[in-house]
Amino acid sequence: MRKRRFAHAISAALLAAPFLALAAPAHAATASGINDFSCRPSAEHPRPVVLVHGTFGNAGDNWIVGAPYIASRGFCVFELDYGQEPGIPLFHGLAPVAQSAQQLAHYVDQVLAATGASQVDIVGHSQGGMMPRYYLKFLGGAPKVHTLVGLAPSNHGTNLDGIETLAAKYFPGAIGLIGTACPACSDQIVGSPLMQQLNAGGDTVPGVQYTVISTKYDEVVTPWQSQALNGPNVHNVLLQDLCAADLSEHVAIGTTDKIALHEAVNALDPANATPTTCLSVFS
Repeated sequence: MRKRRFAHAISAALLAAPFLALAAPAHAATASGINDFSCRPSAEHPRPVVLVHGTFGNAGDNWIVGAPYIASRGFCVFELDYGQEPGIPLFHGLAPVAQSAQQLAHYVDQVLAATGASQVDIVGHSQGGMMPRYYLKFLGGAPKVHTLVGLAPSNHGTNLDGIETLAAKYFPGAIGLIGTACPACSDQIVGSPLMQQLNAGGDTVPGVQYTVISTKYDEVVTPWQSQALNGPNVHNVLLQDLCAADLSEHVAIGTTDKIALHEAVNALDPANATPTTCLSVFS
């Protein structure tokens, strides 16, 4: 009976987490090492962390939990807003992936120059977990990035229904943008020219550590197994293998899920990694 009550408590906490997070006030732009270009990485955490949001998202909303979570563990944290299309100010991440990757390249250079670090780590959600791979592979980013962590990344694309599901469920009004003002949506369709270019010759580049964290309840990047990468220095993990009670789907895994964030921090700091379990929701 005690075990059953504990399981119910864990499930309730997991289900409540997104609502508690969204009700919390957004962090200040430079609070606690977030978006603070005077932040200097410590010896324990020598690489600043760049957070990259997903399609239709923005830095403040996507990382309302993730940014303070990572910063509180001693990292300098920076949030990139990218991919705005002219005349559509409310939504980010809509521009062609290659164009957004150029923005990421410029932003990483800014972060490195400001902090004095030689490399950054990147944590990205959805398109934000896939788009940095373009930067690494085609824009000279590999020497500047140590680790890439993707939360539900669209690494091998999804079908159009997945993009429509995301827009209709979480971003009302965005559905009309698909196919007309969202080149990134087309880029993320399975078999698109961008997907063929990105994955030709292998998923990874030498020297970069990759972690992919997926949920079997993902309704946007489907099937969820398509998110995994193949190659050396890759760690693919299913969220439900860490905590079977975790019901997070595509949006929650990248916005409010502390179990996924705990595993992401393990990837950023493997020397001090601790087991990721259902109890990580309380960390």
